[in-house]
Amino acid sequence: MSTAPPLLEMRSITKTFPGVKALSEVQLTVRDGEIHAICGENGAGKSTLMKVLSGVYPYGSYDGSIIYRGAEAKFADIRASENAGIVIIHQELALVPGMSITENIFLGNEPRRFGRIDWKAANSKALELMAMVGLKEDPDTLIKDIGVGKQQLVEIAKAFAKDVRLLILDEPTAALNENDSQHLLDLLRGFKERGITSIMISHKLNEIEAIADSITILRDGRTIETIDVKGEGADEDRIVRGMVGRDLGSRFPDHVPDIGEVFFEVRNWTIRHPISAERLVCKNSSFTVRRGEIVGFAGLMGAGRTELAMSLFGRSYGVYESGQIFKDGKEIQLKSVTDAIANGLAYVSEDRKAVGLNLLDDIKTSVVAAKLSKITRHGVLDEAAEYRQAEAYRKSLRIKTPTVDEGVTKLSGGNQQKVVLAKWMFTDPDLLILDEPTRGIDVGAKYEIYGIIQELASEGRGVVVISSELPELIGLCDRIYTVFEGAITGEISRRDANPETLMKQMTSTKKLATS
Repeated sequence: MSTAPPLLEMRSITKTFPGVKALSEVQLTVRDGEIHAICGENGAGKSTLMKVLSGVYPYGSYDGSIIYRGAEAKFADIRASENAGIVIIHQELALVPGMSITENIFLGNEPRRFGRIDWKAANSKALELMAMVGLKEDPDTLIKDIGVGKQQLVEIAKAFAKDVRLLILDEPTAALNENDSQHLLDLLRGFKERGITSIMISHKLNEIEAIADSITILRDGRTIETIDVKGEGADEDRIVRGMVGRDLGSRFPDHVPDIGEVFFEVRNWTIRHPISAERLVCKNSSFTVRRGEIVGFAGLMGAGRTELAMSLFGRSYGVYESGQIFKDGKEIQLKSVTDAIANGLAYVSEDRKAVGLNLLDDIKTSVVAAKLSKITRHGVLDEAAEYRQAEAYRKSLRIKTPTVDEGVTKLSGGNQQKVVLAKWMFTDPDLLILDEPTRGIDVGAKYEIYGIIQELASEGRGVVVISSELPELIGLCDRIYTVFEGAITGEISRRDANPETLMKQMTSTKKLATS
């Protein structure tokens, strides 16, 4: 360990919300110029700790002290921490979609000349900042017209516009593909060489192991340990043990598949882009699902996996061109979400907060939302039945909450995902499509959700899993289809699946032959 004084010390930080102690005597020490990772399960207190540090929770709203650059910091708000060189980039990016890259970079911090915004100077400076993060775009490009990976780079450029000294990134690669993730990690290494310190919260343990100089592990709002990666070494098993308080012998529960006959089939499914009609987002896609089978879909970001799933689920995306859907040997027409649910389909979106849940609802309302007819009598909702159903799912899915009357917004990411699963399990589907079911979820919650998926398959249902994490698909699925530029390019059995084979098919322009 370095003998130089640390850049940051958070001493005995305790933060309490009504009825909940989110942080209890947390200790964090960050050295100048290092990349420091913070790990923990959902609800461990990672984001709360960073909100204390960045002034989102101001001085006086917590106990303990923050020593920054040798002096006690008493940040009244986020602007005060930014003025001190501390900039936080949240998991949900704080960008305005209808504004340009330049406007977002300098929002609230615009360069002025003679009392007016100097857009020429802003564009010139934006280009400099964009070059620093490797973003090659016209600065007048609207945020809504660039992908998530590039939006992340805009957020970092925005941080540099504020003369950042300590950069905090909350799950920066959660929504990125492998190439964008690697680019971001390379950027952090470059920032380190320039003397910029980074704190990174992430559930991707392989990335943390590769990039971090130190790792602090939180569990249940307490500091468990800080690992000096170079001095002591760190492996994923040690990190997991610290996070969950026990060894996970395997990342996946034991499961012996009992696979039956094909019951769901898609033939030559073709869908056009909802705005650009000349563009095909699904190209003659054909696949099957058997009862009791977990089928994976692998592909790079933008490959068309989500578009395929949404278009099948009652044509929720795109413009139908051609193709057929068969269930139990009979063709079915799914022209609306209502049709899809009535025919035994369920779709769990990749964005649980924006699409999967209404964050103003409580748990019991969320659980029954997709099929109210099950608990409605003569047009009147049976509130007792609503409560019983929600309570049954709370127990069976081990949703961590004192009551189903709790608002879903108060739950951790992993528990929110369980509520979304409960919502669609309540519809009693034959086919459940899960789009990025463990995105932004810690390793312990992942294990539980994998178990739920396996239980659904064991009941004779078909499960489709779309995931950007190849180890997840390989460990969980019985078969895996690969998708590239809207076309299904491969079908690989569990026995033959490995990252190299999948990646080759995920980047292949050759379509899978269909009968």
